[in-house]
Amino acid sequence: MVGDRKPIAVVISPFEERNGQFSPDGRWVAYQSNVTGRFEIYVQPFPGPGGKWQVSTAGGTFPRWRADGKELFFIAPNAKLMSASVNTSGSTFEAASPAALFQTRIVTGGLAALQTQYAVSRDGRFLINTQVDESNTTPITLILNWKPKP
Repeated sequence: MVGDRKPIAVVISPFEERNGQFSPDGRWVAYQSNVTGRFEIYVQPFPGPGGKWQVSTAGGTFPRWRADGKELFFIAPNAKLMSASVNTSGSTFEAASPAALFQTRIVTGGLAALQTQYAVSRDGRFLINTQVDESNTTPITLILNWKPKP
């Protein structure tokens, strides 16, 4: 048997915490919480104990770590993809002021707020769900069993 497999409560509060993401080294967890009245991004040590640090400054959802753990991404309320450089040394955590990277077309309301909307690849590129403008759709043509002439 490998280790103790009991569940661990990460955050216990009367507020809503969602979209927890472990840092690549497993020592930190980033999540969104509405403790301030709107969703913001927080980071705390895992499994604890320790403090809690707010990373976003004007709202945020869907935190994601860069593969090396030195940057945290999230979506701002205006759907911009934000980035904050982070430094995790021992049991201390520091985050730089978030900066906007680019505008997305991520849907953030309704059931979309409960679904993963983007991913960060190991090389730093992004895969992002976008809202489709149904008035300007182009059909997809799929060709099966096609063999080009030699």
